[in-house]
Amino acid sequence: QVQLQESGPGLVMPSQTLSLTCTVSGGSITDSTYYWSWIRQPPGKGLEWIGFISHGGTTDYSPLLKSRTFISRDTSKNQFTLQLRSVIPEDTAVYFCARGPYGSMSPTEYNYWGQGTQVTVSS
Repeated sequence: QVQLQESGPGLVMPSQTLSLTCTVSGGSITDSTYYWSWIRQPPGKGLEWIGFISHGGTTDYSPLLKSRTFISRDTSKNQFTLQLRSVIPEDTAVYFCARGPYGSMSPTEYNYWGQGTQVTVSS
């Protein structure tokens, strides 16, 4: 069974770049038909899709975050990475990586999730 694990710093200063890595086991990020997303949940709010990288390496991003977001992958390590630039306190959230069978913007379409990692943006 596929497992996902997020890693990265828990505290980021405003205006800096947030970088998180998702390490995948039990399956390859190049397996056909799957999409690998980053999703976040700010305190007291619902889930927000950030973007995905597909099995083929194509990417798509939320229009609201597109100008600050970059998702990449390292197939040799079976990992994919989120970079969110110029962070502000409103970027404080629990960040999840997830896998789904469609290139969907809806978090409910993703059926395998990491446990999530808290990221706080503060000076």
